[in-house]
Amino acid sequence: MNALLLSAVLGVIMMFSGIMLKQKSSVRNIAIAGMGLLLLVNILEMNGAVFFKIDVRGMIVFDRFALLFDTIVFISTLLYLILSARDMEKVGIHYADFFALIFFILCGITLTSSFKSLLILFLGIEIISIPLYILTGSDKRNLKSNEASLKYFLLGAFSTGLMLMGIALIYGTKGSFDTIKLNTFTQAPDLLLIAGMTLLLFSMSFKVSAAPFHFWTPDVYDGAPTVFTSFMATIVKAAVFIAFIRLFDEAFGLLQSQWQLLVAIITVATLIIGNITAVFQQSVKRMLAYSSIAQAGFMMLSLYAMNTDAKEGLLLYTAAYSLATIGIFAVLIKMSDYTFDGFNGFARQQPLLAATTTIFLLSLAGIPLTAGFLAKFYMLKAALGTGKHLWLVIFAVLMAAVSVYYYFRVIQAMYFKEGNAPLVHVTPVFKWTMIVLAALVILLGIFPNLLLNWYYF
Repeated sequence: MNALLLSAVLGVIMMFSGIMLKQKSSVRNIAIAGMGLLLLVNILEMNGAVFFKIDVRGMIVFDRFALLFDTIVFISTLLYLILSARDMEKVGIHYADFFALIFFILCGITLTSSFKSLLILFLGIEIISIPLYILTGSDKRNLKSNEASLKYFLLGAFSTGLMLMGIALIYGTKGSFDTIKLNTFTQAPDLLLIAGMTLLLFSMSFKVSAAPFHFWTPDVYDGAPTVFTSFMATIVKAAVFIAFIRLFDEAFGLLQSQWQLLVAIITVATLIIGNITAVFQQSVKRMLAYSSIAQAGFMMLSLYAMNTDAKEGLLLYTAAYSLATIGIFAVLIKMSDYTFDGFNGFARQQPLLAATTTIFLLSLAGIPLTAGFLAKFYMLKAALGTGKHLWLVIFAVLMAAVSVYYYFRVIQAMYFKEGNAPLVHVTPVFKWTMIVLAALVILLGIFPNLLLNWYYF
């Protein structure tokens, strides 16, 4: 509850800071300080210090899983702001409003991680989505940004309609929005309940860009300002996945036999479309958009398995994927050429940034001694733990091998190709933050319990 209310208040503060403060550096510093405060109060709540006690009628429960996920999100967002907040100045004149929208999105994320009612899930998803439509089209001078925003809004509204229809069917069958009450049966499940559950599955699959509901992702991620694509592809995607797994665990856990095979098929389609299409991309930004679809395929394994390893693995995957992708996008934002050729000779121009970017790419590819390797391992272990569909695990391993190719193309361009990559001007704070990100990726790859132990603390 601490983070939920404070993030909403900080969003309002950032709106007024744009009126009161003329210097953009002051606005930026308030946002970063507010983010640090948000992280602090959430950690305090993990240790029992609840500042706001409101009777929410059991519709929101801030359990250990939710609070730990929120902590991962707030740490990732803090690092994201330190790295990329300065680059938001290039997008538009409403600088403070960008931070306000980000804090409102974080407010929605705290709802999606803690909901116990389908109404709260809907509110959380919409509080996340509506500011994202605005951020996607925030670069008014860019037609691609305007097109991406319109496409995202229209398709997002359609998926929201599916979600509402699914919730209506479920309420009509069970007479309740409470996820715990939905997961009780005295007889065979009604066909309306199955239909409502399927609509929710399709709607949530759209939100996480799982195939075949992924068609919006490459165009939206490519058209949106790169500084906001970084936020959308990492923190927002992870938040919706947490909501996804909570929904099907708490509301439809007893119906796992009804939806498990369908989730397996969606996982396979997501893995093959994301990885194979990423191989043929010539733009690093667009390649990362398709790779985010492939990463969603791996995260879908946690939904398929729905066991302890799946929940632990999703927490680790959230941290590993968010940290690595935020780091790569932070470098990409500084580049003038987003093609693979634009990275030719980058290691000679910026050896430190090239080294940290290499660590991030290795993590995304799932190379040992990085957090990405153990995150993928947990996903595969969780899927094996179900004792079903061994072919799904084998296929996921093959697709992970395919992903190595397109990630290593960037490393090859940086270190083994001749070229004159443009000089990138970065501050010492930027370099030190990149080092911290890379260190966290390696540290979690060697000692994952530094994170997972907090789940049982």
